[in-house]
Amino acid sequence: MAKSLLFIPDISGFTHFVQTTEAEHSQHVISELLEVLISANTQELKLAEIEGDALFFYRENFVPSQEKLLAQIESMYTAFYSHLKLLEKHRICPCNACATAPQLQLKIVAHVGELQFLQVQNNRKPFGEAVIQAHRLLKNSVPTDNYALVSDELAQDMGMPIAYESKLFQFQTGRDTYDDKEISYCYAEIDPNQLKLRSFEDGAKVSFNCEPCLIIEKTFATDRHSLLELVTNYKYRHLWAVDAYKIEWNENEVTRLGTEHTCTIGSKQLNFTVVTKDTEPDELVYGELTTDPPPVDQLYQFFNFKSISENETQVRVELYWKARSPIKKLMMALFGKKAFRKGIEDAMERLEEVLPQVK
Repeated sequence: MAKSLLFIPDISGFTHFVQTTEAEHSQHVISELLEVLISANTQELKLAEIEGDALFFYRENFVPSQEKLLAQIESMYTAFYSHLKLLEKHRICPCNACATAPQLQLKIVAHVGELQFLQVQNNRKPFGEAVIQAHRLLKNSVPTDNYALVSDELAQDMGMPIAYESKLFQFQTGRDTYDDKEISYCYAEIDPNQLKLRSFEDGAKVSFNCEPCLIIEKTFATDRHSLLELVTNYKYRHLWAVDAYKIEWNENEVTRLGTEHTCTIGSKQLNFTVVTKDTEPDELVYGELTTDPPPVDQLYQFFNFKSISENETQVRVELYWKARSPIKKLMMALFGKKAFRKGIEDAMERLEEVLPQVK
């Protein structure tokens, strides 16, 4: 039988991360990272299974060249750490999951061997000794959690020196015993500083040279972190946003700068983008921009959260809008501002009613 490639990226620190952080956001973070790794597949690898914090890829009857394997490894590390950089730079949530996500690491195991396959409900799953060995190589004595490991068998088939060195890879040897059988490998610790990470803009941060067009304040009997989560978690939005009967968003994505959602009010769809602005040091802020709401051309809505006590938070809602035509300005002066005020005040009352249900 021809040999096949086995390739397993595994997110390091997953168990501790999930157990010590907010469950929902940690699940979103891991889901996003797994999607990023899947999208970084450059070698036509087939995804056999998602194994919690790991992905099990294979490519049947294929042994890559050294150049292709190392390029695939580099592609996944670059995508992984670029996304962690995005999460860190654009996060608005202060929870432990969002704050500690940049501490996650990645290990990749690459092995080769003969495969057999099981057919399970129209899914063709690889199994056999090589699959067992590849997974056991994840339990090794490498003294780091951020590495690429290549089994000796794969290195030999590719003709790669076990002490291969480049700017990113400095391989060294290792061996471990599994079921009384020794398996040798080489591994390289990956330094994220040697990767060409994607650059990200500072997100949608805006500033204004004028006072808000409308300010509404209300005090809530809860801590500011819980209130921020309620406002930014769109699965609750229809419970308190006035007349919003349908909210569409990426449910596997943590809300951060630049993320988008769509709110359907009546027959009108309003598209929102998450933005931010400078605020007081002791405040949390969440902002949204839409260019759809009549009768204005642009509407910025900011929620500012300030702790009054351990279980009491003052929310200040600030609205900024732009109406370019004289007719739109007249409409806002006659009834638009009053309508916006009533809508926000009603939403704040509903938010207070919803709060006990979701805490």
